[in-house]
Amino acid sequence: MPEMTEFLPMLALVLLIGGFAGIIAGMLGVGGGIVLVPAFYFAFEGLGYGPEGLMQICLATSLATIAVTSARSLLAHNKRGAVDWDILKGWGLGIGIGAVLGVVAATGLRGEVLMVIFGVLGLIVGLYLGFGRDSWRLGDAMPTGWGRAVTSPVLGFLSVLMGIGGGSFGVPLMTLYAVPIHRAVATAAGFGMLIAVPSVIGFLLVPGLADNRPPFTVGQVNLVAFVAVVAMTLVTTPWGVRLAHAMDAKPLKRAFAVFILVMAGNMLRKALF
Repeated sequence: MPEMTEFLPMLALVLLIGGFAGIIAGMLGVGGGIVLVPAFYFAFEGLGYGPEGLMQICLATSLATIAVTSARSLLAHNKRGAVDWDILKGWGLGIGIGAVLGVVAATGLRGEVLMVIFGVLGLIVGLYLGFGRDSWRLGDAMPTGWGRAVTSPVLGFLSVLMGIGGGSFGVPLMTLYAVPIHRAVATAAGFGMLIAVPSVIGFLLVPGLADNRPPFTVGQVNLVAFVAVVAMTLVTTPWGVRLAHAMDAKPLKRAFAVFILVMAGNMLRKALF
């Protein structure tokens, strides 16, 4: 058992992280993974854990929280009839295969490489959030055939390497193919489950070889951070929803884009310098 002086600071930090992630998710409808991964990394590193194997723990723990929050979100959206089950059925197998391949890749890559991947993809997501336009289109319907066969596993694969759910890639993809935004957000919750569930099972089965790991880490999933973040998002996500209705969404979205760009840039800085 860890010392209380070791456990309590970690618990306090992950509670704060979970509270912030819930507010952001409620305000902007953005999945928590893109906030959680860098926040976990800098919190755990600041407490003296890692660096060996730390990035894998952050990815796996983020995805574990997404498995729960995506399930809640999918059920809520489905009650409103907003989920496009035809898209989920057509894309599910490919996304799941990509997620499993992502676990294999993530466990075999050095932490610095994963940080570079997160940083580069995070910059792309941040730039899209900041400068993307609702009018942009790649087509009038979601890809089928070879287009879907290639795109769906790539979406699952890259999402696992970033520790994110279906929102950051899935919502832009669907809106670029003329899926209405509310339907895209609802369906992306299903993408999140398809990404998170198989990847978390994989990460739980991967043995943790590094010595300096956060306490209560099973496989690659830190149970303290998982429970604390899920509990806090239950409390703070409704706060974020109320803030979203009380404030103008556009400047909020741009401010969050800047935040993502700074976090992604900091990941790249730590990995490369």
